[in-house]
Amino acid sequence: MSEAQSRVGFIGLGVMGRPMALHLQRAGWPVLMNNRSRGVMDALVPEGLHPADSPAEVARGTAGGVIFLMLTDSPAVETVVLGESGLISGLSPGTLVIDMSTTALDVTHRCAAAVEAAGGSWVDAPVSGGEVGATEATLSIMAGGSVEDFARARPLFECLGRKVTHVGGLGAGQIAKLANQIIVAQTIAAIAEALTLAKAAGVDPAGVREAIRGGFAESRILAEHGERMVTGNFVPGGRARLQLKDVREAVRIMEEQGLELPMLRQNHALWEEMVHQRDMGDLDHSGLWRLYEARIGEL
Repeated sequence: MSEAQSRVGFIGLGVMGRPMALHLQRAGWPVLMNNRSRGVMDALVPEGLHPADSPAEVARGTAGGVIFLMLTDSPAVETVVLGESGLISGLSPGTLVIDMSTTALDVTHRCAAAVEAAGGSWVDAPVSGGEVGATEATLSIMAGGSVEDFARARPLFECLGRKVTHVGGLGAGQIAKLANQIIVAQTIAAIAEALTLAKAAGVDPAGVREAIRGGFAESRILAEHGERMVTGNFVPGGRARLQLKDVREAVRIMEEQGLELPMLRQNHALWEEMVHQRDMGDLDHSGLWRLYEARIGEL
């Protein structure tokens, strides 16, 4: 690997981005970082990461290297890549941009086209595993892009996750993440409904959850989010409004493909109600339980 290819930039140092950048730094990849909030960068300087004032500066400082994006939503990705002082204004040929955010397909294709026109390349590589997976470097990483770009990215991915899969060409990683999010969103709803039924029938939801664990209903969501439901701990790891964002994108792709997926359609309505009608968007997505509690109270 050339000196240029060993340069790493990281943009987006939130709940998941911060530990991911640290894993890369500690594995021996010198990291040039950028974040909207300067305080987060200042706190990482003692760890050996180097701050940059803008995405463009990250692009110039990692010329020909690899730049990671770990951002909140599609508008943030588009701004960081194409906006004023964005990556594209400082990008050098040979640079690989890896978007680990959950990004809309149209934005993925638009940003990738701009990067490729500048002589770079793009891999979409969203993740599953949440804050715990980011902290423990056990994320599941689902990547879309060329075989060559995936091979170049793989050693860095292995610093961040336990399972790394090349799903297919550009955009395939984002489609895989949407499939993941459909399952997550609907499983949260299924657990909330099951525990609501128990509560309404006068049976302790915590006892029901414990009784069904280890059987066919067992899942990580029942273990972790089910516990949040029965203890009432909805401090956000993954916010409900971000779950809604992903479900909306899944509905958009469904309609674009001429499909009708009734469970997805109904699940979408639940998240819309939780976030917009009940104003619960900043709860953890396991807080969908609160929507059902509110409905019980209205009976």
